[in-house]
Amino acid sequence: MQQARPAQKDAYALILEAIDGGIYRPGDRLVESELAERFGVSRTPIREALQRLETQSLLVRDGRSLIVASLDHNQMAELYAVRTELEGLAARLAARHATAEEIQVLREMVDEDRALLDDPPALARANRRFHRMIQLASHNRYLVQQLDLVHRSMALMANTSLAVAGRGEVALGEHAAIVEAIARRDEEAANKALRDHISVAFVTRLKLDSRTRLEG
Repeated sequence: MQQARPAQKDAYALILEAIDGGIYRPGDRLVESELAERFGVSRTPIREALQRLETQSLLVRDGRSLIVASLDHNQMAELYAVRTELEGLAARLAARHATAEEIQVLREMVDEDRALLDDPPALARANRRFHRMIQLASHNRYLVQQLDLVHRSMALMANTSLAVAGRGEVALGEHAAIVEAIARRDEEAANKALRDHISVAFVTRLKLDSRTRLEG
């Protein structure tokens, strides 16, 4: 029994990473045998991982099959509303509790991510690392846990808003403003900078989603 638990965790992480990385997109059917072959994992942990993902509403039933869930307009709005509140709080707490080393890492992330402006998928991954670092710098484990749930659901969005022309450069400028507010220990400014950042991202997302639905 003790050997099965790491395998289950690995299968879950592998499938979640594949969804997050766009290998499996909203509406795609997940077949147990194909997943087991792709990831080199037996079917039992795959089955258990799929059940876990279904419980978390990342997968939904289509007859007897499981498909990657998609978010409608209202679900997206609800998700961004929660994300705005929680990430704003994370920035506020980071301004209060972040160590000098954590602030240095955040600054270096912004600088290093400029090299990724021509690679939206890589920039999207870097963006997640940046936001994760702010969450960890809040030094509040319960907040981090709740944001983990939010960001799992973010994986259900088929495209990154950072792929929109010019958005990546603007986003990095917003990241820099967030970091400087945290460095000044200005809790209100950090909260506002991060909330504004997510608001702009949401507007971009809505435009992208609207265009995608029309083209579909």
